[in-house]
Amino acid sequence: MKVTKAQAQANRAHIVETASTLFRERGYDGVGIADLMAGAGFTHGGFYKHFGSKADLMAEAATCGFAQTAAKAEGVDAMEFVKHYLSREHRDAPGDGCTMAALCGDAARQTESIKTAFAAGVESLLANLANQCGATEEGDQCGDTRAKRIDVIAQVIGAIVLSRACPDDSPLADEILDVCRTAVLSRLSSPTLGSSLA
Repeated sequence: MKVTKAQAQANRAHIVETASTLFRERGYDGVGIADLMAGAGFTHGGFYKHFGSKADLMAEAATCGFAQTAAKAEGVDAMEFVKHYLSREHRDAPGDGCTMAALCGDAARQTESIKTAFAAGVESLLANLANQCGATEEGDQCGDTRAKRIDVIAQVIGAIVLSRACPDDSPLADEILDVCRTAVLSRLSSPTLGSSLA
């Protein structure tokens, strides 16, 4: 039976979403094409009808993951976002969590198309954070600047990466999250955010 164009597009989107989750759970090298297609409910042979290479899918899956994170953060204030981001719940569920925290180390060793997708994801996150405060490059009433947003993003992602590198039952895993959560929340709530994040 011939697949309609609409069904083919839906199938492709489903493969990308499935890959996004699997890559976050296992890393780029931890998932083969056969596993990806089986996870999406398709045969291995259909992969090349949708994608030129695994790298093409990796880049699309990263973009999909960034969009999922942005959707979860929409309408959530920065304090609540940080509380969830630096939680044990997020740390223990990489497949449903932030693509950057799960795959930045892997992405650094991949093709330019994947690095470009990650750079776009970082830019999107920076823009979303800026929109919460009406920031410009010169700053605003919150004392927010691009450099300060980069600093916060780097700290929260780094905290998740370090915590995940520890054994699951390690007190250090929780300590890393607690220390960084407290530090970031303190900076976000400070009336002198500009000087504390400078």
